[in-house]
Order: sequence, then structure tokens, then C-alpha cells
Amino acid sequence: MSASRTVSSLVALVTVVGAGVSGVAMAQQSRAPKDSPPSVLGSYMAGRVARSENDIVEAAKYYNRAMERAPGNDSINGQAFEMSTMQGDFPRAADLAKQLVAAGTDNRLARVMVGLTAFKAGKFAEAEEMFKTSGGNPVSDLAATLSRAWTKQADGQTKDALELLEQTKAPDAILAFYRYHKALVADVAGRRADARAFYERAGKGGENKTLRFALANAQHASNGGDNKLAQSILQGQLERARGEGHPLVRSYLKQIEAGEKLPLIAATASQGLAEAFFGLGEALMSEGGLGASAVFLQFALYLEPEMPFALATLANIFEGAKRFDLANAAYARIPSGSPLDTSISIRKALNLNAEDKVDEAKAALDKLLEKEPGNIVILDTLGTIMRGSKRFEDAVTYYTRAISAIGTKPEARHWNFFYARGTSYERLKRWPQAEADLQQALKLSPDQAQVLNYLGYTWVDMGRNLKQGLAHIEKAVRLKPDDGYITDSLGWAHFKLGNFKEAAKWLEKAVELRPDDPVLNDHLGDAYWRVGREREARFQWEQSLLLKPEPDDRDKIEKKLKAGLPVLAQAKPQPTKQVQAPQPQRRRTEARPSPNNPVQ
Repeated sequence: MSASRTVSSLVALVTVVGAGVSGVAMAQQSRAPKDSPPSVLGSYMAGRVARSENDIVEAAKYYNRAMERAPGNDSINGQAFEMSTMQGDFPRAADLAKQLVAAGTDNRLARVMVGLTAFKAGKFAEAEEMFKTSGGNPVSDLAATLSRAWTKQADGQTKDALELLEQTKAPDAILAFYRYHKALVADVAGRRADARAFYERAGKGGENKTLRFALANAQHASNGGDNKLAQSILQGQLERARGEGHPLVRSYLKQIEAGEKLPLIAATASQGLAEAFFGLGEALMSEGGLGASAVFLQFALYLEPEMPFALATLANIFEGAKRFDLANAAYARIPSGSPLDTSISIRKALNLNAEDKVDEAKAALDKLLEKEPGNIVILDTLGTIMRGSKRFEDAVTYYTRAISAIGTKPEARHWNFFYARGTSYERLKRWPQAEADLQQALKLSPDQAQVLNYLGYTWVDMGRNLKQGLAHIEKAVRLKPDDGYITDSLGWAHFKLGNFKEAAKWLEKAVELRPDDPVLNDHLGDAYWRVGREREARFQWEQSLLLKPEPDDRDKIEKKLKAGLPVLAQAKPQPTKQVQAPQPQRRRTEARPSPNNPVQ
């Protein structure tokens, strides 16, 4: 079984979701007066709607209302439990979990919650018994085994804990968890030699390439007095990152250089168990949405409320669900004074920007910049936010400061600063500066498809450097053949050059790749008209209108639907009078850039 299928099986088997309200609950619905409290069905359906919109607070409220009217409905109770857990309302979640377990439901997450409550109370035998019954598929079995092992370690049974983790028959992705936690358990038990052997064995399985394992391995080595080994592990992680690297890696290297000893990643059984649930939650992030991943991360935070990586990963999940308020609330819980502070502040500003609080985001980053005036990540973020808000003068200012901070010898990884400033210059109609920056970006990194596309298309649109411009776009298509926008550029370039049959071929492919884009459909309509396929052209223009183009484009399309395209006097490209972004919809910067998350 592949890792992705393993993750999918967990989501399918542990998600506490009912297909609907039971017949008994539905039978309770009557034609109630308009001023009566919401019915069971009404509250339940409102809860489902709120959940579908990732509003877990409102969803929990509605499910709790439904429970008041139908207290014995396990489906509603399960939903209320899951929402309470996702929002971190642990007293309510624990109470609901006990009810679900007492009712004999097959709710694995509820059993884990009851087990964790017993673990925190020091009732280890009760906790292990509950964890035993929370398995049932490869990944939930993994969660159960890790929980039992850490429970045994908390009860002083190190030998039994390590025996539980001595697994050999499982997918590699799951075996990696067992190998990793054997090392952690040995460290917590003070068996450093065993821990070192476990780390080395796990490293041979490839785990050492992951950030979390590399940090744990380096912290173990340093804590045991081997700073040289710790430095080697961290340096390897930094080199694999091919850039600035994770702030914690850089901070640990500085501490080691200063002769300091690093702390263990898990010094207690509670921290070890929290690490287990954090790892599971992080692994399940690829499934998307607010589901088992968020629940597991909240389990980790139930044990260790200020665990930075769990909080940052939970925030990242909320960001993916477009609940930027909840994301910032999670970031705000991370203790300050760590190497993650700057990264977290940047993420919070990005979330403000995503909520259209651009000035608030800018003010927060400007304040941060006062403390770190040469921080190119902050400058890049400010530039990208300004570019996404069409404040191109401000964007140029920030990108110029970032380029100055880089120095006179930029590296290949710095190409994006020149590309971003170049596109900002182009939108300001300052083409000489734009062209110089775009060419510098290609000089630093010749195989950047978006740079090749932008520069090549603009040349063709201007009627300059036609051969080289077309070659740039063709190379961009070879680099990213599944990018509908770049494919559209090639088709539209052929259209501008009068190669209408070739244009139609590439524009058809572009629309196949991105059928929901009004600009691409409009372009295909133009190409069809020029090759005599007028009925199909009108269909594409009508399709473009249905996809809600920009107001100016809508007016042009409506005119074409009435009169078609004008007869061509000649089929060669004409230079434009003003240099503008040929496809602002396509090349407009995303309003919400995504620098590395602190935990990734």
C-alpha cells in the first residue's frame, strides 16, 4: 500500500461523520411554530453547511443545538465531538468522547480522546486499554501503537515500549514512524547508546532527509555531547534546502558554534506522545480540508499546548481552508522569543492580506522591517503584497531594497527578485528597466518558464525581437507543457504573428488545460474567426462571457459577437503604441504570496 493510500484509509476510517440524521431524529421534526427553537434537522443541516464552509465554531454551535433536541443521536454527537476537538474546546470534546464511548459507538477518535484524558491524569492502564481499541486500519493502528508505547514509557515500562515499536511488516512510510519513535523513547528513558543506534538505523532508511528527523537527530547528538555530529547533520539539511534554510536549523548551528548544548526534541513521555500526533497530523495534511489532520494536531496540543510546530502546522491547515482568522489565532499562541518569530510574523501579515487588510499587513511588516532592515524575505513579502494590490511603485521600492541587500553578486536563487521587479516596472510602462530586470532573471536562472513566457510574449506583442521572443515562449512551453497560460501565450504569439492555423492549434490546447479562464476562451474565439470557423468563434466568445471576464474585456467581446473581427489589411504583427502587460489577467501576481511556512 502506498503512503498516499495509507493516509486516505485513515481519513476514511477515522473521520467521525454521519451520512445524515437517524430516522428517529428526523421523525421528531414537526410543523413547529415560526418562533420555536430551531428543529433537530434545521440545526443539523446548518451545522453541515457551516462545516462545509470550514466554520468550525458555528458548526459546533449548531450541532450542540441539535444535540439538545436529540441527545441520543450518535451521528450528531460525533459531529459535535469532532468540531469541538478541531477548535480546541477540550473540556467539551472530552465530555462528548466519553458519551460516544459509553454508547458503544465505533468512533476511534473518541476512544483516542478518552485515552489521552486518562494519560494526562496518570491513569496509564486505562489509557492503554482505550488506545488498544482505537485501531482498525494501518494508520489508525500506527496511532494506537505509538500511543500505547508512550503510555508504557510514561509508566516506566521502557522495555515493553520498545518491543511494541519493533515493527517490521508495514509500508515504509509507517515503519519510519516506528523507527523514529524508538529513538525518541530510548532518549527519554536515558538510554543514549540505544537511541544513537536507533537514529543511525532510521537514517539509513532515508528519514534523515526530512526536517523533523534531522532536527531530532541533531538535538540528540548535541545533547549527548557530540556537537560535531550535530553540526554535520544540520549542515546537510541546510545544503538540501538550497537557500536560506529553516530558521531553526540556522539558529541551532549558531548555538553549536557558540559551544551550547541543544535540548532533546522530546524530553518527557507527554512530549513524545505529542510528537507522535503532530507527525500524524502533518502526514495527513495532503488530504486537505479540516479533518483528521486538524484533529490529530489538536490532540498534540491537548498534551503540549505551546508546541510550536503543531501550532504552526494547524495554522497552515486553517490557511488552506481559507480560515485566516483561525490561522492567526493559532500563530498567536506560539511562544515568542524563538527563531520562528520572523517567519510567524510574515505568515500573519500574509493572512491579513488574504482578508483584504492590505494596509494592516503592510504596517505589520514595515514594523518588522524596522528591526531587520536587510531581511530580504520581509522585503520580498512586502513587494509581493504591493504587486498583488497593483501598487507597483511601492513594489518596485521594496524589491529594489531587497536587491540592494543581496549585494553585487546575486545567485541563481535570487532570480525571482529581478523577475518581480521587472514585471512591476512593466506595469508602470517603464519598459527599459523591466526588460533589463527580466533579462537579468534569465541570466541567473535560464530555465524559469514564467520569465521566458513574460519576456518572450511582451517582445512579440511589441513587434520586437520576434524570433527570440517566440523561441522563449516555445522553451517555456517545453518546460511546463501542462500550463494552460503559457500554452495560451504561444498560441497568442502565433496569432500576433499572423500564423492563425498554428495559433488555433495551441489555443485549443490552452483551453483544454484551463477551460474556466475567460481570456483563453476569448483568444481561441479570435483564432477560430481568423481561420474561418465563425460559428465556433462565437461559441467561444459566448463561453468567455459566461466566465465573467474583466469589464473592459466584456465590452470588447460583446462587440465581436455583434460584428466579428475586422478584416485584416495585412497579416503581420503591428507594434503596440503603448507597452502594457499583454495579459494582465494571466500575469497578475497572486494577492497572497506564500513564503515558506515555519514548519516546512
